[in-house]
Amino acid sequence: MNERRDVVLFVILAVVWGTAFVAIKAGLEALPPVLFAALRYDIAAVLMLGYAAVTSDYWLPRTRADWLTLLVEGTLLIALYNALLFVGEQGVTSGVAAILIGASPILSTGFARLVLPSERLAPIGLVGLAVGFLGVALVAQPTPSALLGGSALPSVLVFLAAATVALGSVLVQRLDGGISSEGMVAWSTAIGALLLHGISAGVVGESLASADFTRRSLFAILYLSVFASALGYVVYFDLLARVGAIELNLVSYAAPVVAALAGWLVLGERLGWLEVVGFCCIFAGFLLLKRRAATEKLRPLVARFRAG
Repeated sequence: MNERRDVVLFVILAVVWGTAFVAIKAGLEALPPVLFAALRYDIAAVLMLGYAAVTSDYWLPRTRADWLTLLVEGTLLIALYNALLFVGEQGVTSGVAAILIGASPILSTGFARLVLPSERLAPIGLVGLAVGFLGVALVAQPTPSALLGGSALPSVLVFLAAATVALGSVLVQRLDGGISSEGMVAWSTAIGALLLHGISAGVVGESLASADFTRRSLFAILYLSVFASALGYVVYFDLLARVGAIELNLVSYAAPVVAALAGWLVLGERLGWLEVVGFCCIFAGFLLLKRRAATEKLRPLVARFRAG
């Protein structure tokens, strides 16, 4: 029963996070990108703070490590990640954006080797990194002409968004604050929303006057706030406690499939064969990097299959 519940929750998470890329693309037709992201997290922060207050005893930051954790998460995992993603997705399809963000587990392994002294990569792990980056290159296609002409810039921005998430997750692991997961997400969401408003108004020069609040754009904001953010994080941390990080990282590779299908159905987007090959390379790189943990997790399933 528990396994069936985990599978259902995994599918829900893959669907809401995969379709989030389509909702972003749809909302960008009428909303300035960074302001759009800020409005998303305004609503999500209110919902998450209420949820954290009800469900957690340690939802308020108490220590220096707590505050540092929240600042890192709010800056890297919320503000910079979403600013780069929303601006970049103006120039790429939902599927391509999801594939590039799927490189974040691979990037986090690379950053961990630099930031955490205990983390070391075996030669096959280095091969996994190389294969993963090959996949990114196939998806982004950063040729000299594309870089000089600016056509590769959106893909580069989305890849940088994946890098900020990867770096932020590694730094948070090192800081090791004591605040609960619910409180950490809620407060970092609030901090990130404030920073996004600052970037929107002070750096990019966006204003509410330039936003067109159509029925479609309002639906995109609400969908991203309620489902992709609030519901998504609740499901994420429930699954994280039950199945572990290795299985949960597979969401990063299920979400692009959902994003590609939803982008095709809703927006008429299509993926080229290079993007598909690139996605396969990124996934293969992840499996090479996490081969030991993945093997340990798969061994009981294989034994059960043979016994059956």
